[in-house]
Amino acid sequence: MQQSRLSHADAALPPSFPTDPTNPLTHLGTLLPGHDHSDLIRRLGAGFQGCQFLGGAREAKEAHADQSVTILHAKVAQKSYGNEKRFFCPPPCVYIGGHGWRGYGDSVYRICGYMCLDTSNQTQADTFKLVFDEQPNSKRLFACAKSLFISDQDKRKHFCLLLQLFLGNRQEVGSFQSRMIKVISKPSQKRQSMKNADLCISSFSKVALFNRLRSQTVSTRYLSVDRGAFIASARQWTAFTITMGNCATGGFVLSEGFICYGSVVQLVCTESGLALPPMVIRKVNKQHAILDVDEPISQLHKCAFQFRDSPNAYLCLTNDTIIQYQAPSSIRDSSRVVLNEGSCWTIIGVEVVEFTFNQGLTCLQSPVSPFPVITGLEVNGGGHVAMLEIHGENFSPHIKMLFGNCEAETMFKSPKSLLCVIPDVSVYSDGWRCLRRIITLPLSLIRTDGLIYRSSYSFTYTPELHLPPPTRGAAGGREGGADRGQEDEEDILLETIHQEFTRTNFHLFIQS
Repeated sequence: MQQSRLSHADAALPPSFPTDPTNPLTHLGTLLPGHDHSDLIRRLGAGFQGCQFLGGAREAKEAHADQSVTILHAKVAQKSYGNEKRFFCPPPCVYIGGHGWRGYGDSVYRICGYMCLDTSNQTQADTFKLVFDEQPNSKRLFACAKSLFISDQDKRKHFCLLLQLFLGNRQEVGSFQSRMIKVISKPSQKRQSMKNADLCISSFSKVALFNRLRSQTVSTRYLSVDRGAFIASARQWTAFTITMGNCATGGFVLSEGFICYGSVVQLVCTESGLALPPMVIRKVNKQHAILDVDEPISQLHKCAFQFRDSPNAYLCLTNDTIIQYQAPSSIRDSSRVVLNEGSCWTIIGVEVVEFTFNQGLTCLQSPVSPFPVITGLEVNGGGHVAMLEIHGENFSPHIKMLFGNCEAETMFKSPKSLLCVIPDVSVYSDGWRCLRRIITLPLSLIRTDGLIYRSSYSFTYTPELHLPPPTRGAAGGREGGADRGQEDEEDILLETIHQEFTRTNFHLFIQS
């Protein structure tokens, strides 16, 4: 089986789980007048590149104690009717990782969990007990909910999954919620329009592929990655980032939009970055690949993947192995290709939700939930009195903002909004005025009991170049230099007064 890794040019998305990509925000610091700027000017002229500063050794040490909970689930679920139970496929999966779990001793291997739908009338029969196993060649724990379903008695069009984790001593870790899942009755065979855009599959989204031989549930196999190889697994499935590309120039130029049949796509493992070669996605009807269809791909459609550089070869499974199947052309119809069962895949959009937290040196007695999540940032003002508004969910008055490992003054506005004062850059580097470098800090949230909630956002301090004012005439002599030094001191004093005045007014505004 041909395998290839994404080069730097092809890697449109990071190989890790992730997270929504965000541009770092900028807080402009200022260089004091009268200081030497020549070193900065030379560095800027030579193509100055800032270096990353992550808050020092203490923060790096604490990061090793992070604890992560990752939920993988499908974007849509088929409703069950009567006594027929249509179990969610692929089944929701949970991964637990991070060195922080080892702080509990051997109880980390006795973590238990329960997964159910987010309804108020749940019974024990509706809840699936998760049994965690340690993955081979990995320090993570894994479990999947194989028998979850939604009945026709539930009239909702969308729902979430609810995960509850406990330690072996019955201590509750917390509750974690999935993304929204859309309920459908069966896969749509109609040509999708913008009205049903949530059923279409777009470029740069995440998908899963599975194959069900002879339509038997027990024969379901999922496309997965294990130890650097593509496999067909009966238990675990992998989320792939599917990207659409233009191959007119012989390369693979990424493009956005909904993916249609006949498009050239590439599947990239979201965790390892391992990628399959570019393939043309084809519609499947009655075990035939249809070559002249260009309609948008919908959730739970049957499809085939034709290798771009080997037109007669299709992505196929045999037992637990992934191979290339050489498909014969149909004699009666040149627009159809006869496939075997192993080449017919079902495609479905999936979500990857990650929760990362750190209890630091404290021993927490209360659950980590409700888990606050940052969804957006907005800078107000600039310089030394810049404010940052944080948008998200599950905020409370007990939550503060962390820039690196420095706690910022934070004001609670609502469960979806916080406001904080951006710390002065001198907090992170005593030699800022001399080093004059770009500093990038990770943004986190901290609870009053010391629990840290990680996020995928960062904040960047960028030095602002202020050239010194032109020197006065030589006639000034020593007296002129003394006057200039006094003026510098007065400017610094006025700037300090202005900062304190603005900051005081801000606090009065918040209190009012």
